[in-house]
Amino acid sequence: MRISETVLTRRARGFEELKTSYARRVTRLGELMTGSVVAVAPEDTLGEAAERMAEDGVGSAVVLDSGRLIGILTERDLLGAVAGRVHTSEARVREWMTTDPVTASEDMSVDEAIRTMLERGFRHLPVVEGGRTVGIVSLRECMRAELHVDAGAEGPSD
Repeated sequence: MRISETVLTRRARGFEELKTSYARRVTRLGELMTGSVVAVAPEDTLGEAAERMAEDGVGSAVVLDSGRLIGILTERDLLGAVAGRVHTSEARVREWMTTDPVTASEDMSVDEAIRTMLERGFRHLPVVEGGRTVGIVSLRECMRAELHVDAGAEGPSD
């Protein structure tokens, strides 16, 4: 069987793209994290928080009180509230958020972040430096970086 020149050209081009994507491996959260973080206040309603999350296409929002991280609100928290038949225009973030979330530093390795999220059973990890929330990473983003998968190839972001 003979392989056509087009197939060989595609394979060669694919190999070159593959080599390029492997050239610089992301190893620290500071290189990977999403710098723009959706932040909500504990007194915001779940509806307001969900609207901000949907507008930004993210699966979590950090909860800040006077600039200090006090919690995280995730899709799972919102699902629990809806399943509990609460009125999202009345229920407050403080009632449904996860308090005192586990955080990471910009220097934490992607491997360690993945391990932390898997062992503790959550998918979003706020990145904090000097008491300030500077970003957030998702398990999906970390896995993409670890497996060298292009974010555009997998659908919407977290």
